[in-house]
Amino acid sequence: MSELLHRVKVFVYRVVEARPSYLLMRSAIGAESFWTPLHGPIGFGEKLETAMRRSVLNDLGLARADATVDMKLPTHWVLGDEEVIEWSYGFRAPAEVERFQLDPRWAECRWSQFESAYPSLELEADRAAIMRLHTLLAA
Repeated sequence: MSELLHRVKVFVYRVVEARPSYLLMRSAIGAESFWTPLHGPIGFGEKLETAMRRSVLNDLGLARADATVDMKLPTHWVLGDEEVIEWSYGFRAPAEVERFQLDPRWAECRWSQFESAYPSLELEADRAAIMRLHTLLAA
């Protein structure tokens, strides 16, 4: 029997001079961690948008968004006896935000333009999600 887990992936972005940049995170766990969007669990009975906002507040200290985007791009994968469904969101941070109050589970973060953010993401699902967000923002 497999365990079903729901997680939210949050692509935090800001727009400066009409150009979006994306916040990439590196985990404090593991010597070989890779760049990723912010992510966290969805609590039992918790709404997706509530989980997204909670993750941003707890992991970055950001309480407000200029806008949020439901990318309508869930991903589903199975690893052993875990079945995971991830829900991707965009979270527009205020343009003036430079520094964060990082949760200790994160070693570092950086703002990146799309051209460097896309190849920095290790997982294909993350690259597909940032491509979707970047396309939606350009529309």
